[in-house]
Amino acid sequence: MNSDHAILHIKDQNPLVHTITNQVVANDVANVLLAIGASPIMAIAKEEVEEVTGMADALVINMGTLTSDSLESMILAGRQANAQGKPVILDPVGVGATTFRKNSAQKLFGNVDMTVIRGNASEIASLVGVSWQSKGVDSKDGATSPVDVAVSLAKKRHCIVAVSGKTDIVTDGTRVFAVSNGDQLMAKITGSGCMMSGIIGAFLGVVDGSDMLSRVVLAHAAFGIAGEWAADSGINGPGSFRSALIDVLHSLTDDDLTKHARIERIIQ
Repeated sequence: MNSDHAILHIKDQNPLVHTITNQVVANDVANVLLAIGASPIMAIAKEEVEEVTGMADALVINMGTLTSDSLESMILAGRQANAQGKPVILDPVGVGATTFRKNSAQKLFGNVDMTVIRGNASEIASLVGVSWQSKGVDSKDGATSPVDVAVSLAKKRHCIVAVSGKTDIVTDGTRVFAVSNGDQLMAKITGSGCMMSGIIGAFLGVVDGSDMLSRVVLAHAAFGIAGEWAADSGINGPGSFRSALIDVLHSLTDDDLTKHARIERIIQ
């Protein structure tokens, strides 16, 4: 898949990404957005989220440190984004862990149309009401696979769904892509998934008429390549890896993305 100048467009347009994010990793999400060429804003107060979303080019909603107040802000911001036709990315962190999170997700779906839902396989499976046992990327024996749950949720919510893992799955319910870029150290730092959701916001926040599914696929490849190169940059462990990841994202080019992305179309 050609990068179609995705990174250049981000750097040229400098999209403003409103991120109501996990407070544990807000700093890291802001830094990866800056590194890729976007501008982050992290407003969470219900008194201003609609106004901020009105100025933004994309909205990222992250349930990591969810509260009743932040849920209200997410709904207000999401409605504003929908009204203005702006992309909304949902990261349903830990959605299956508690009744509060499950109910909050349903409230979000009842009020906001999502453009992208990105989570791990367990989170995505929870949103379609199935228990999760990992069976590989594409199950051949009738068991539930990441592809199964992703396609099911995409059809149910009429949006793009991305399942993060050793191999990332991205689908709109019809077309399915597997992205195999990345490094195991990405699972050793807090918030790599939250960062990924932010990067999706940057890729969808540019105005260039490109296919949104392709943009989400490329976002995963870009972040995965950055993880690979950061791991190979002489780091000492997870701490220096985190810093190297931001550095690599800052220098990543469309040529790098086109040459090194490992993207496969899955035919069902």
